[in-house]
Amino acid sequence: MPENLEKPITNALNGNPSGERKLNFLEKLYLPEIFKGMWYTLKQMFQPKFTMQYPEERFDPPAIFRGRPVLVEDNGQERCVACGLCARACPPLAISMQASENSDDPKERYPNFFEINMLRCIYCGYCEEVCPEEAIVMSKDYDLVFASREEAVYDKSKLLVSKEELKERLDYLREYKNRQFGQFWNFDEENNIHSVRNRDKRWETSLSLVEMIEEQRREEGHQTELKRN
Repeated sequence: MPENLEKPITNALNGNPSGERKLNFLEKLYLPEIFKGMWYTLKQMFQPKFTMQYPEERFDPPAIFRGRPVLVEDNGQERCVACGLCARACPPLAISMQASENSDDPKERYPNFFEINMLRCIYCGYCEEVCPEEAIVMSKDYDLVFASREEAVYDKSKLLVSKEELKERLDYLREYKNRQFGQFWNFDEENNIHSVRNRDKRWETSLSLVEMIEEQRREEGHQTELKRN
């Protein structure tokens, strides 16, 4: 008979399975083990308590905590440039947006609408990982209550949070993302305001992106004065 068709040694019909440990008289009674468990429970009753009396006591999460995702508001406007990377990276497809353009805005693009379905969100943080502008981050907010499915869809009015309130998380992200490049690279806040115009004509790595924009504006103003004269 093939080996894989042999009758198993341990089964319901075999009363003497091989390899099973024999129990002594006290172990067969189970009382000593029950008393050991009750004694351990009794000792734990007098240990310091770590339970928070929620909601009277609120948990203050550390910077590494991943709460609901929010949009960073910088100087009265969102940092988001509506590139769509967060929506592409989101596993449950909870993020949706529509991009618009504004020539008066240094970053040129902004989301006309930005929505996150919090019933779908799994708090994985992928949106935060792929965002090139540090425009969407995981906050400390974990207490979410909805009365309907419509209320669970957060738009920009519910998602925008000032960068001052998110400073602890942003500092953590800079340290986390900058761990291997910290000696020669720095995630400056100015890099969140960018422009792609005239980069093919002039690109200086010594200048920050904001300095490049300011110098470009000075050159445009100088050319305008020359034309007037």
